[in-house]
Amino acid sequence: MSAETEILRKYRTIAVVGLSSDETRESLGVAAYMQAAGYRIVPVNPVETEVLGEKAYPTVVSIPSQVEIVDVFRRPEALPGVVDDAIAAGAKVIWMQEGIVNEEAAAKARAAGLEVVMDSCIRTEHRRMAATV
Repeated sequence: MSAETEILRKYRTIAVVGLSSDETRESLGVAAYMQAAGYRIVPVNPVETEVLGEKAYPTVVSIPSQVEIVDVFRRPEALPGVVDDAIAAGAKVIWMQEGIVNEEAAAKARAAGLEVVMDSCIRTEHRRMAATV
């Protein structure tokens, strides 16, 4: 079983950093899919108030409940701040979407005990996992 599959089986709450209500954005399609698959989605975007029927928060650390996976739809240079927030919030996983790589942020997350997935689409991995069940 891949590390990604283990993560998706173990954790059910996903903070989606950069989630937008703009229907042309990939973040919305991915989050809607994961929500439909039974995951709790928590939007993280300072310019949104609600996405997919869920209250949006400006930062991961401002979410009042526990989040497990922090799924990131932001440019690589934004990752150090997101990782700091995820660590402070007690998240278990940093998941950098396809095309997003930041080795320094990944190393910092790992050093703090978080699992790290880089350059991988959470929806694609979930579909792969679902196809093998």
